[in-house]
Amino acid sequence: MSVAASRRLLSPVRLGPYELRNRVVMAPMTRNRAGAGRAPTSAAVQYYEQRASAGLIVTEATHAVPAGVGYPNTPGIHTPEQIAAWRRVTEAVHARGARIFLQIWHTGRISHPSLQPDGALPVAPSPIAPPGQLYTGQGMAPFVTPRALELDELPGIVEGFAEGARHALAAGFDGVEIHGANGYLLDQFLRDGSNHRTDAYGGPVERRARLLLEVTEAVAGVLGAGRVGVRVSPRNPYNSMHDSNPAATFGYVARALNAIGPAYLHVTETRGGEERLVSPALRDAFDGTFIANGGYTQALAESALATEAADLVAFGVPFISNPDLPERFAVGAPLAPADRATFYGGDERGYVDYPRGVERQDGTLEPAA
Repeated sequence: MSVAASRRLLSPVRLGPYELRNRVVMAPMTRNRAGAGRAPTSAAVQYYEQRASAGLIVTEATHAVPAGVGYPNTPGIHTPEQIAAWRRVTEAVHARGARIFLQIWHTGRISHPSLQPDGALPVAPSPIAPPGQLYTGQGMAPFVTPRALELDELPGIVEGFAEGARHALAAGFDGVEIHGANGYLLDQFLRDGSNHRTDAYGGPVERRARLLLEVTEAVAGVLGAGRVGVRVSPRNPYNSMHDSNPAATFGYVARALNAIGPAYLHVTETRGGEERLVSPALRDAFDGTFIANGGYTQALAESALATEAADLVAFGVPFISNPDLPERFAVGAPLAPADRATFYGGDERGYVDYPRGVERQDGTLEPAA
């Protein structure tokens, strides 16, 4: 694609209080490379700094409280050491002129007692174990039946996200993205396949969406709504998730969020198959900035922006192997393939060793020395 055809993708855009230099978002991607005490390492500083030609970086999912953890070597934001380590990341990204939001999550039932404080059961809206196994750090283990959260525990869940936002502010982040997608705790409450409660947080969509909305309101109370984003995944079956009517469920969420006014709604939805996309209806329902995600190429992103199907587009895997992705888009250079064997865990290989390039006279990129 020519430089002229990429003008919209690479054009500046307003997001909350910020002017982003382009509409390219680095999507949140779990890499399982946190160090001692689940703090980001010096390699993480390099990893995010390398990718700071994005208009906005959204970090890998980060647990705001110890009980929110669900995988080995994922980072947290609840200790002084973690906050200090994340501050080094934000300083490096800001030095290159990008904005960076911290994605905060609670994994809910997608966890295991071996990962939980004091070996406790994971929590969920309902005591429904997902099928299959997960990696615990000591090998694969079957999912356990989670403990259903009591009604009087839910304010503590909300406060955990708010505390994560306060710590994100201390670490120098420009904002926070609330992870309401991919089968983790807030998504578990949203979808009726995993939420069988009969109290004020279960049943009709107005009650199933309550926890996500309360979390969003609490985080906005810490940061201001213009520095908060929300991510959802209406049709994603990952982590054994399903909903009987995703259009109605997530349409309600999009409309209800307008009363809080977060800066953006980030919707991940893969095109293809026979199911009808939910994203266009969410785009119409939500008043704020809309970030599209889900297998986008440069051409598809430009098309989405040109038709106003999105305001920004998030890229995941292409950013892993192309740290200078917007610069490659700018000159129409080919993209380097990603090594999927190094996506999760490991050392610097497949993490910070993908080369950035310099432009040749013919517009292609020559690997940097």
